[in-house]
Amino acid sequence: MGLNALDLGVIAAYLAGVTLFGLRFRNRSRTLKGYFLADNTIPWWAISLSIVAAETSTLTIISIPGLAYDKDFRFLQLIFGYLIGRVIVSFVLIPQYFRGELVTAYQLIRRRFGPRLHLLTAGMFLATRAAAEGVRVFAIALVVRVALGPLLTGMSDFNRDLCAIAVVTVLTLLYTFEGGMAAVIWTDVVQLAIYVTGTIVGFFTILHLVPGGWATIDTVASHAGKFRLIDFSWHLSATYTIWSGVIGGAFLTTASHGTDQLIVQRLLAARSESQSKTALIVSGFLILGQFSLFLLIGAMLFVFYRFYPPAAHFARTDLIFPSFIVRHMPHLASGLLIAAIFAAAMSNLSAALNALSSTSIVDFYARIRPAASEAQRVRLSRFTTMAWALVLFVLAIAARHGGKVIEVGLSIASVAYGSLLGVFLLGVLTKRASEQGAIAGMIVGFVLNLYLWLGTEIPFTWYVVIGSLVTFLVGYGASLAMPAVKLEPVEIRE
Repeated sequence: MGLNALDLGVIAAYLAGVTLFGLRFRNRSRTLKGYFLADNTIPWWAISLSIVAAETSTLTIISIPGLAYDKDFRFLQLIFGYLIGRVIVSFVLIPQYFRGELVTAYQLIRRRFGPRLHLLTAGMFLATRAAAEGVRVFAIALVVRVALGPLLTGMSDFNRDLCAIAVVTVLTLLYTFEGGMAAVIWTDVVQLAIYVTGTIVGFFTILHLVPGGWATIDTVASHAGKFRLIDFSWHLSATYTIWSGVIGGAFLTTASHGTDQLIVQRLLAARSESQSKTALIVSGFLILGQFSLFLLIGAMLFVFYRFYPPAAHFARTDLIFPSFIVRHMPHLASGLLIAAIFAAAMSNLSAALNALSSTSIVDFYARIRPAASEAQRVRLSRFTTMAWALVLFVLAIAARHGGKVIEVGLSIASVAYGSLLGVFLLGVLTKRASEQGAIAGMIVGFVLNLYLWLGTEIPFTWYVVIGSLVTFLVGYGASLAMPAVKLEPVEIRE
């Protein structure tokens, strides 16, 4: 069928509309706290929705249905662990963050250990978040390649990818540059509403197109094992089991929502500690519902393509849902769904840009130039946002030759999360851990996770578990051999 002028109009209207909406928040932030934490004026429900949107990138929307199409619902076991991880963060880490005027997660490390480990953890976040985000940004190019391919026949795949990534990056940069965290969170809320609405439209469209509707889908998908949810097998090389899901998912979320500035920044923007906890826990149930919807779409597409086989096998499962949208969705609805995928891309990218910028300014520049005025820091924060946009653009182009984007992105993030979580747990749960010992543990944990990723078949679901435990144990043992040197109290500036 392909997209027509009406569909393209919907996409263009979305891109223009959300950019203009984000620009409404320009010039409101004149302090670092205002620019990066929205002056703690955001209600808990908006932060909760923003957390969900920040977790949901284009690769989530296009890859999760592909997982169910290719396999089953076992990915959902990971989400059960996500719920447990959120509870741990709420009671272990959030109280620590609200004991001082913190802007980034890594200021907590400086307060507990000292400047060297502070810079090491912040630097690791910058490097791994940028690499993982490059994969996520590239996912939008897959959608454009399918959606606008017939209109761009004179362009190579590389040039199409280049244009797609550039458009999303530039438009997202505009409102993130101007409005800071306030613009990011409120556009997240709008974008989440758009992509969830679009996915629901896709659900009812497939339901209508499959002969016999839900009864047929249920019968065929059940017979093929698509609704299989729990796997009790104990194989370390298996990616999705109840053990890797609940244990690995809990550790992964404790790390991603407790040590990653992308999420911690939202938690710090809440009006109070209790609202921050409420926002985080509620977001877990929203994520469970959202991922269930995406997986259900994949199972339904499996049934649909039994009745209407594709002209050729899909080159990668990431292309299944975008291909259906373009070729089988009615006009206007297909435009809405493509716009929804753009929404997820822009939401996640804006979150990453703001988090990378805040860490660069607060954790690095403010230490190098402590005498810089607030106005200078805010001005430089905007230009740092622009610089990171350029970096992510380059990394997204470099990510063109990766595997399944959802698993590549999670693998890159999980390699760093293990050592980061181990260090944070050393700081929060022990009194004897020293900065030298924690650094030793962090290095060992990170190197081990790199080896697990590049040199073994152990899946990413175990990286955070193994990396954090090794970091914690090595760090604590090394601390006994290298006791902490008493430091003068460190003032945490905004």
